[in-house]
Amino acid sequence: MPRILLVEDHQEIWDFLSRRLKRRGYDVVVAQDGQEGLDKARSEKPELMLLDMNLPVMDGWTVAQTLKADVATKEIRIIALTAHAMSGDREKALAAGCDDYHAKPIDFSQLLNQIEAVLAPRPA
Repeated sequence: MPRILLVEDHQEIWDFLSRRLKRRGYDVVVAQDGQEGLDKARSEKPELMLLDMNLPVMDGWTVAQTLKADVATKEIRIIALTAHAMSGDREKALAAGCDDYHAKPIDFSQLLNQIEAVLAPRPA
């Protein structure tokens, strides 16, 4: 099953998400700030990153841009998680290199559909 790196600084959110994703068969690795997320993306090689955009140490926008600029990590798919569901935020997340965008509060069934869609094989 695919490995998901969950980068989230609120324990109740990462606890809830990691437990539910593991129950669905995903291998989940957690990071609690942007720098740790970047380091774990490089060491764990996840297929997907669920990335909170408002993180301590390094924000999610910077993490996404850094990953997509690096040949070793640019293939990692990223779904932005943010409470800042303002007009233009989706476009900003996609411009930073995210593959999709999910506004908080998290709708788990919708997020699961997004995860499956992002992880679906890309056409050649």
